[in-house]
Amino acid sequence: MARRSNQLVVPQAKQGIAQLKMEAAQQLGIQFPQDGYYGNMTTRDTGSLGGYITKRLIQIAEQQLSGNVRI
Repeated sequence: MARRSNQLVVPQAKQGIAQLKMEAAQQLGIQFPQDGYYGNMTTRDTGSLGGYITKRLIQIAEQQLSGNVRI
């Protein structure tokens, strides 16, 4: 049995993470795989998605830490 190393620390955040992925794909003009299989995507596209998501998560954390929560 394969073990997944990318388990969510807060399982309730699953829907929010999915929404963030969709937003990132839309902003970057990348066709998001509806079936969740990323194997047909280019490395450049998946890297762009990951970079955008990381950037947004940092922005959200900075806003929360400053007390100016706008998600």
